[in-house]
Amino acid sequence: MHKVPYGKTEIEFDLLPGMKGTVIHSQPIQPLANISAAIDKALAEPINSAPLRGLAKKGDIVCIVFTDITRACPDYLLIPPILRELYKAGIQEKDITLLCGTGLHRNSTYEEKVAKLGPDLVEKYHVVDNEPQNPANFVDLGKTDKGIPISMNKIAYEADLLISTGIVEPHQYAGYSGARKMVAIGAAGEETIAYTHGPEMVDHPGTRLGKTDGNPFHEAITEAASQAGLRFILNVVLDEEERPVAIYGGQPEATFAKLVTVAQKLYTVLVTHKYDVVIGGVGFPKDSNLYQTSRAPSYIFFAPTPVLKKGGVLITPARCEEGAGKGVGEQRFYEEMRSASNMSALLHKMRQEGYQPGAQRAFIMAKVMEVNPVVIVGAEFPEIVRETKMIPAQTIKKALEFAVKHIGRPDLDVLIIPHALLTLPFVQD
Repeated sequence: MHKVPYGKTEIEFDLLPGMKGTVIHSQPIQPLANISAAIDKALAEPINSAPLRGLAKKGDIVCIVFTDITRACPDYLLIPPILRELYKAGIQEKDITLLCGTGLHRNSTYEEKVAKLGPDLVEKYHVVDNEPQNPANFVDLGKTDKGIPISMNKIAYEADLLISTGIVEPHQYAGYSGARKMVAIGAAGEETIAYTHGPEMVDHPGTRLGKTDGNPFHEAITEAASQAGLRFILNVVLDEEERPVAIYGGQPEATFAKLVTVAQKLYTVLVTHKYDVVIGGVGFPKDSNLYQTSRAPSYIFFAPTPVLKKGGVLITPARCEEGAGKGVGEQRFYEEMRSASNMSALLHKMRQEGYQPGAQRAFIMAKVMEVNPVVIVGAEFPEIVRETKMIPAQTIKKALEFAVKHIGRPDLDVLIIPHALLTLPFVQD
């Protein structure tokens, strides 16, 4: 019996007769025994930076960018200690804004803000969403040295002290996510998001999952966050059970680099060969919509080395209770996938004509599905899965039966990755 996440629960399943299964997890690293003490130490002994009480001074305007509900970052643990440090520097509540770095995702609800921050912070502080569709919210900072336009939320840019929380985990484009991305994308205007997620950037061979060296996306958002004025981050690395294994704070680039070394040790897993089928779990909160759910098959497809055979099948269980997703980016993804005649034609069109930000997920999934079919198990709106050219299945058994029919034999070699977004399989030579 095998298990993979499905929402906040799990799906149990057996492989079909004749199939061979291999299960992989990220590396076992001891979670932090005392999270509060680790946060206090990160703030008292920051990396390459003065403590926050030394960076802030009475009368300063402060902006703290935090993650939206699609990220499992425990902001409710990270932000209160940051606020205590700011109080010690003489910063008043009225001079602090908590900015939810939604990027092009939909605005967060009151309930989601409470889930991320706790009711006390939501009631006491000015808590806002990025809202990139409102150009009046943004300031044009020109272009980076490599010509990337920077449009930044005014609240973040005009703050005397810009701080960000974040979670360092594998990311499709940035290599690893983290606080510089929270500001450079989460608090960015549509122009910046459009350029960094455009076909030239996404098609670049250096724009790769788990890779930062020579990654133009990583370089672009690092420069953008610097120009926006990001001065201090407090970031966390989580294990598969969402337990913190490392928390560091300090100067953004140096702190991020230290956290990446932890993340690489945690998430990289060696396997011996390629497989016929890969079942990748995604779970809550990523499986709330198809846009986020599709990260699981794309992360597997773009693993550091290919782990799925050409023509093999990708399977991901997900509720997708919000359908394709309610944000403008999610809807652009849905419309591109829905209107495409086939994946090769969609790729050709998008490379020739470009696309709006958000639709890059359609571009990525077209790359995946041109080679490997994707099956979504247990979606609440199977017609939306079908419209995006993915294959809906009621159960994993049905998905495996499809794989047998598609590949043409029953003795399939199946790789099971319960936490596909937190596991980087690497085929050992």
